[in-house]
Amino acid sequence: MVVAQREASEIRADIERARDQLAVTVDQLAERLAPQRLAERTKAAIKEKLTSPAGMAVVGGTAAVLTVLVIRNLRRSRR
Repeated sequence: MVVAQREASEIRADIERARDQLAVTVDQLAERLAPQRLAERTKAAIKEKLTSPAGMAVVGGTAAVLTVLVIRNLRRSRR
């Protein structure tokens, strides 16, 4: 009977350890998936892409196309 009690206490201890580990994991996931943290990561990723040579080329090309379209529309509206 002493053996059965010891096993039950070991099981309880295992359950408690598993519960503590689960709580830590849930806290880590909540931190990782917090909306503010996701927004910061997204902002950093966009900034990194825009400051890369390819990103700067895309931004420059887009600005050039928009400038041409605005000038074209202004000239058409004056006619």
